Amino acid sequence: MIAYLGMYDRPETAAANDQLWSAIRKNLEQGPETLNRNIDPWTAWQSPNLMLAQTCGCPFRTRLYGEVELIGTPDYGLPDCAPGFYRSVFVVKKSEAQPRLEQFDRASFAYNDALSQSGWAAPLIHMQDLGILPGELIETGGHQASAQAVAEGHADFAALDMLSWALILEHDDFASDLTVIERTVATPGLPFITSLKQDPAQLFIAVKSAIEALDTESREALHLKGFLHIPTSDYLAVPTPPGPVLTGLKIKART
Repeated sequence: MIAYLGMYDRPETAAANDQLWSAIRKNLEQGPETLNRNIDPWTAWQSPNLMLAQTCGCPFRTRLYGEVELIGTPDYGLPDCAPGFYRSVFVVKKSEAQPRLEQFDRASFAYNDALSQSGWAAPLIHMQDLGILPGELIETGGHQASAQAVAEGHADFAALDMLSWALILEHDDFASDLTVIERTVATPGLPFITSLKQDPAQLFIAVKSAIEALDTESREALHLKGFLHIPTSDYLAVPTPPGPVLTGLKIKART
């Protein structure tokens, strides 16, 4: 069986994620002894042996819906967000003048993945609503890498989910070189899923109880506040923009 909690797993949160999975496994009385960390996310998400994984809203609605069971959504208590929801923040390098997002039309944009809700879909929809587009597109493979690319001058701006940004502020020195200039609208947060062979109701109870029983240090490390149901329809209603290839064609056509 597979248990994958890689979305917010970094050296500083690994022990807390281990504690969380240990508590979930104890409640279930089954499952792998340890989290699967050396596995491709898509391999985990699409495996018939998936016991538990956290995914992103964009992969869920575009490719995983109907192929997995939705268990529930963690609540991270993010500011100005309903329980279980989150936003993206646009970050740029600090300067004396606080710039506006509109000033970054056709500027180089770092994003983690083309199927990321917070790193690609939400910011692209937000920019399109403002009548702007990014310029050069730089795929980094992760929010931390996107933020670092901006801090080191390899990209002009990036979009990160609010929890990833909070963890970067806590643990990465380069965060002091960055500032937030805008936020997107709130959308449902990163859900927990399981294979179609599993019972999502049983897993919901096991996860919710595990979070509630988690020690204070682990809960704080993971920013966990609780676990709740967000309807599948709320995830499916979130708009999906064109991917980087089509976005790049639009940029080339207008310059």
